[in-house]
Amino acid sequence: MTTGKATIKRLQTGVPGLDEVLGGGLPEFSFNLIAGSPGCGKTTLAHQIMFALATPERPALYFTVLGEPPLKMLRYQQQFDFFDLDKLNRSVRFINLAEDTAAGDLVKVMARIAAEVETRAPGLVFIDSFRSVALAGQGGGSSFLGLQQFIQNLGVLMTSWQATTFLIGEYFDQNDPNPVFTVADGLLWLRQSVERNSVVRKMEVMKMRGQPTQPGLHTFRISGAGIKVFAPPQPVAPGDSAAAFAAEDRLCMGVPGLDEMMGGGLPRGYSLLVAGPSGSGKSIVAGAFLAEGARNGETGVIAAFEQRPNRSRGPVMTQLIDSGRVGVVDTREFSLSVDEIASLLIAEIHRLKATRVVIDSLSGFELALAPTFRDDFRESLARMVSALASTGVTVLMTSELEDRYNDLRFSPYGTAFLTDAIVVQRYIEVDSRLKRVMAVVKMRASMHSNELRLFEIDDEGIRIGPALPDHEGLLGGRPSRRPGMGGRPTGMDDG
Repeated sequence: MTTGKATIKRLQTGVPGLDEVLGGGLPEFSFNLIAGSPGCGKTTLAHQIMFALATPERPALYFTVLGEPPLKMLRYQQQFDFFDLDKLNRSVRFINLAEDTAAGDLVKVMARIAAEVETRAPGLVFIDSFRSVALAGQGGGSSFLGLQQFIQNLGVLMTSWQATTFLIGEYFDQNDPNPVFTVADGLLWLRQSVERNSVVRKMEVMKMRGQPTQPGLHTFRISGAGIKVFAPPQPVAPGDSAAAFAAEDRLCMGVPGLDEMMGGGLPRGYSLLVAGPSGSGKSIVAGAFLAEGARNGETGVIAAFEQRPNRSRGPVMTQLIDSGRVGVVDTREFSLSVDEIASLLIAEIHRLKATRVVIDSLSGFELALAPTFRDDFRESLARMVSALASTGVTVLMTSELEDRYNDLRFSPYGTAFLTDAIVVQRYIEVDSRLKRVMAVVKMRASMHSNELRLFEIDDEGIRIGPALPDHEGLLGGRPSRRPGMGGRPTGMDDG
């Protein structure tokens, strides 16, 4: 006799980013634990899920124990946008178990919970703080086995009543042989750390029966809207990358002469790194790239980490932003993570149907991160670039370089391998004056110029001039070392 495979309905939690981390949503009728240290956001997460899911047809019961009294809890939770006053006592009901747990008799606590569940027939049940129940039981003489039996009976009760259940508790050790860890179908562990002046919150789905979840730690932020989870962008296989566009499909850069140096423009879907010292014109190239896209009916997105794009980049950029043709990712928050920026970028790309993206600059990007995220900046950046490529956009990133004159580097992060194309800008000394030069040192799967070209910056932007004569190429008093001439031709792909 054969039986069909059981279908488990997944509930949408109402927490941005959490459903993706969970693998599609929360399994209905599951028995879950939200754990973590005090102040990490457990109660806020539980309330946000509750108000998103509770309806008259699927009411919620929220049991409070020895933690905050319901009135005090509600006073603070009302400050969040997700709080819905109309649902109180209609779809959401709070019940105080403080007196029942005070005696430490787990049998009486179970009886009270069972009575309320039988009377109210809820579809959602929350117990906050469940650890207080366990501690009260131990104080009343309940053994480890008694607590385990209580948890198992509670799980059976909620499943039989077809209630999706959440136990909220202050737990500190993930390796603690606590029976609730074993019985729970889902275990969400929240944590927060303080490093210097940064407070970073992270979430880990330690288990979720019946479905694959995204592994690892996921940063989240608590704002007036509630909790938002930032899942790491998922890398794509090289063959699936937007950089697989035909090389003939090229975009104009908006800088006269640069398209010619690149062999006809930047192939659509490529990622470009513009590297150079301070004041060499990197941001001007980035702005021209977005402006050229707007002239051709394209929309763009910019994440600016060193200066506000609508104030310091001239009237053209201000007009593009004000008119909605260029979207701005807000980088003013403290303690950012790469995953958060990637999530904001991708959301803005989808909103505007953008085809061009600028990140200006990687140096400022790193400084905007919380210290805990800087150690794996390179790996996180690789995931982000891959995820952006999967959306089909063309990406331009700038990188601040210290011009050492006799040492060629494209990025302090070793990110040259991440990009499909590289343009480097340098200073040279000619007749006791500093001049700017530019070269294309990498263009994947495409021929390009290997010339060092002089350029100037004026009110109209960048003007690229002729190739640098060999006899004028003095870098810091030494013979010029042209980019890419360390024993290999620059017209070849160095990626």
